[in-house]
Amino acid sequence: IDKYLVRHFAKPGITGLAQVKGYRGEIVTPADIVNRTRMDIFYLERWSPQLDLKIIYSTVANAVKGEEKAY
Repeated sequence: IDKYLVRHFAKPGITGLAQVKGYRGEIVTPADIVNRTRMDIFYLERWSPQLDLKIIYSTVANAVKGEEKAY
């Protein structure tokens, strides 16, 4: 995957942009890891406090409503 190692510049956390967008869990298709990597790089390039707040809000909303790929 192109730029896969770049995603390791972000510190791991409880949630993330890829997770709230639905790219989490088991990797079933190659598109899953490509999209996860794309979201991680997007986060690194465009980080802001507002983006972090949006991710936190989306995490809480996903936890309340539930999702298919959530564990």
